[in-house]
Amino acid sequence: MSDFHSTTILCVRRDNRTVIGGDGQVSLGPTIMKSGARKIRKLAGREILSGFAGASADAFTLFELFEKKVEQYQNNVGRAAVELAREWRTDRMLRRLEAMLVVADNKEMYLISGTGDVIAPDDGVLAVGSGGNYALASARALVANTQMSAREIVEKSLQIAADICIYTNHNIAIEEL
Repeated sequence: MSDFHSTTILCVRRDNRTVIGGDGQVSLGPTIMKSGARKIRKLAGREILSGFAGASADAFTLFELFEKKVEQYQNNVGRAAVELAREWRTDRMLRRLEAMLVVADNKEMYLISGTGDVIAPDDGVLAVGSGGNYALASARALVANTQMSAREIVEKSLQIAADICIYTNHNIAIEEL
């Protein structure tokens, strides 16, 4: 997974609950520009969670495109993810977008990138962004060794990532299905 010096997004599915969380830090080079940005959302009128790491304007463009794909493919998150990745990779303008998306519903979870990657995890845990690998390692350990809920795992793992990654802060937002 590519590192963006931008944020940390973590998605965990456990016990029929899907939870996505992200920190609020916006960095411009070595400067923290904002600490309370919201980089996760429930897509309008749907039971779909999404989060992004990378350039905000690019991510909002991708959110809109993904939402259109979800409508086009009748709420089939997997098909919408594949079609978005295909369009993102082949369209001249979209290819320049610098962001990664995590999208999930109660059945499926995907990481989508501009290089055409559509990755579904084996273990119900996905993470992207600067602190993504820290959050991913923490979440996998907590899933394997505790009875914590998906929400508790996301919260604790993002706190751990914020303690390690300078591009991740403790201002955490969480959404769940």
